[in-house]
Amino acid sequence: MIYFDTHCDTLLHLTSHEVSLAENNLQLDLKRLRGLGQAVQVFAACVSPACSQGDAARRAFVLIDRYWREIERWPGLVAHCNTGSDIERALREGKVAALLSIEGGEALVGDLSALRIYYRLGVRSLCLTHNARNELADGASFSDTGGGLTSLGRSVVDEMNRLGMLIDVSHLAVRGFWDVIEATSQPIIASHSDSRTLCDHVRNLTDSQLLAIRDHGGVVGINYYPLFLNHDGRATLTDIIRHLEYMVALMGVDHVGLGSDFDGIPCWPEDVCDVTDVTKIIEALTRLNYSREDIEKIAGGNFLRLTGTMGVIQS
Repeated sequence: MIYFDTHCDTLLHLTSHEVSLAENNLQLDLKRLRGLGQAVQVFAACVSPACSQGDAARRAFVLIDRYWREIERWPGLVAHCNTGSDIERALREGKVAALLSIEGGEALVGDLSALRIYYRLGVRSLCLTHNARNELADGASFSDTGGGLTSLGRSVVDEMNRLGMLIDVSHLAVRGFWDVIEATSQPIIASHSDSRTLCDHVRNLTDSQLLAIRDHGGVVGINYYPLFLNHDGRATLTDIIRHLEYMVALMGVDHVGLGSDFDGIPCWPEDVCDVTDVTKIIEALTRLNYSREDIEKIAGGNFLRLTGTMGVIQS
């Protein structure tokens, strides 16, 4: 069974605490990922909305540089992947398949050419905003302003489609979300988001948004942050499963996956503390009589499917 997690913020801690990606006391490392069997992990270079344009690019470069230094330091444990074929090769070789994303369009410093530079550095997914407003769109905290995609934001969507990059709508304001749905010709993802029906938080997705992602062939990764899972900010494995089952019932099993947000959340479900605990999700689904085929889709197969056209440039 392949485990595919579409969002962690581990790179932030590697740069600030000088710890190793191979083994550390964070919520995930390469050795624990390998312990799950076959693992695909997306590492986010998270750029703070508070950064100025120059600082945003510099911050992205620092995080991407650290990512590559760790990839080069541990060639027996991990392989960077630009395409679906790269993922298959890494897994065959018994390595963690690592993907690189950027969280926050501030990193583009208002210039479409920066997107192409990041693509050449190995970035294969972009979360268009964090919670604030940037040159591409309004973030989730700005939903009341009604701001959607800017002209640059629309150009970024078009270019990501051309490059075969995964458009991530997590953190995006509602208007911007619908602009992406209108503009994209490819499936989109919400790498780390939950159900707004179950927990009315601005970062979560409404039923209509979830259905739109489904209708465009996309996938949503369940976020483990308690504030997104439960109104009182406390959560357990049961709450993760509650959101997962709700989305499966609404969207279908082909459109739900895992997006932990490990190392990016200040608290977590009391019984899902690090990457080793994701086996509890699999065990819970087994107890609920999900078929092995459906469990494999949720654990990783659905997101793996979307990597088939990743990195394939369209003329």
